[in-house]
Amino acid sequence: MQKIAVVLSGNGVFDGAEIHEATLTLYAIARQGAVYEIFAPDIPQHHVINHITGEEMDETRNVLVESARIARGKIRALSEFSARDFDALILPGGFGAAKNLSTFAFDGAACRVNPDVEKAVKEMASMGKPIGALCISPVILARILGDVELTIGQDAGTAEAIEKMGATHTRTSHGEVVVDKKYKVVTTPCYMLDARIDQIGEGAENVVKAILGLI
Repeated sequence: MQKIAVVLSGNGVFDGAEIHEATLTLYAIARQGAVYEIFAPDIPQHHVINHITGEEMDETRNVLVESARIARGKIRALSEFSARDFDALILPGGFGAAKNLSTFAFDGAACRVNPDVEKAVKEMASMGKPIGALCISPVILARILGDVELTIGQDAGTAEAIEKMGATHTRTSHGEVVVDKKYKVVTTPCYMLDARIDQIGEGAENVVKAILGLI
């Protein structure tokens, strides 16, 4: 049975992992007969956003602790991740990917990636194991891998930043995936487009199916 590591970035679209993308990715993995284990960096969250008002709140949270809400407590620190134990890796989206897993939200193409995230991605790539990324999280793979083909949908500014990092961006719509055969990377736009939850489910399922086909 294939085992997939899923890396979360908190809990909630504006400051953490996008909950629909994360949950539907887990659902798709189970539906396809694989199993998953959930990880997150044990680091402070960049900031906390009130998801009703969109305003920053005067409090601090931890990315691992917040991600544990989605994982129902069954989660490990990403520093414990070993690529030898998994067949594939998936990064759901949400602004946490651009604020906590990387600094893309602030630095664009000059962004830095969290060391544990970078290590996990590089280990998987060096072993020829598939990596999936949804929504905004493909920018992390562009920063780490460079000459990789990716999609974030149709946002021109983000696509331009991806190409500044040396990657190739392919324009896509709902549920479509782009597969980079060199790195075995699979990406889909999800909420980078104006999407319904069923379209998010379709994108997550298509990423998982493509990844399982590459194992």
